[in-house]
Amino acid sequence: MDIATVLGIFSAFGLVLLAIYMGGGINLFVNVPALMIVIGGTMGATMINYPLKEVLAVFRIVQKVFFRKALSSKDIIEQFVEYSTKARREGILALEAELKEVKEDFLKKGVQLSIDGLEPQAIREILETEITFIQDRHRLGAEIFTTMGTFSPALGMIGTLIGLVQMLQSMDDPSSIGPAMAVALLTTFYGSVMANIMCLPIAGKLRTRSSQEVLVKEMMINGVICLSNGENPRIVEQKLLAFLPPSQRESAFR
Repeated sequence: MDIATVLGIFSAFGLVLLAIYMGGGINLFVNVPALMIVIGGTMGATMINYPLKEVLAVFRIVQKVFFRKALSSKDIIEQFVEYSTKARREGILALEAELKEVKEDFLKKGVQLSIDGLEPQAIREILETEITFIQDRHRLGAEIFTTMGTFSPALGMIGTLIGLVQMLQSMDDPSSIGPAMAVALLTTFYGSVMANIMCLPIAGKLRTRSSQEVLVKEMMINGVICLSNGENPRIVEQKLLAFLPPSQRESAFR
């Protein structure tokens, strides 16, 4: 569970709800027609813009906002140092037994290619192609949420126009002005909240997660190439430590 995401959600929504409650009560800000215009309109416009399959699939990607399963950079470096040490002592074929315990598919594929004897350049091309398509999938997820964040304020403005039209057509009936004005104002409110507290932050977090995952996979590629070249464990470690900030570079060799 990502603590920053959870804290962000609670602080953003919590403070907004607290301000609403202190200002007169939450019931004043509940309007079903306004919700229908903003949420329904945003989802409909998004499905017009993207294939239904991609829109439905993106909600499974949202779990990346809350959960992160990727290996840490330090664990990867330690793993490759161990692999390199074993490969130099027993030969690279000895690593085949280690693959049974590897849960990261990308890492397992890279090490297996190295064991199979592919040239380092061929291994790099295969793995970099996979990274490219991973980036494309991640980019699509972030793009869909960015699009939703763009559509929702626009739908809020459409709802505002609907409410104003209803209000102007019923000026002779004072009792109907209030509900129409509520729709006019609350749709803009809902659209702004949906865009700025939900969709755009989720898109930003997905882009950040994608960058972090790609960095880790680039590190794995370099580790696999080092294994394929039969390099010294110290050299392997130093090459992989270059991916970390200077303050986090701790060598296992003293």
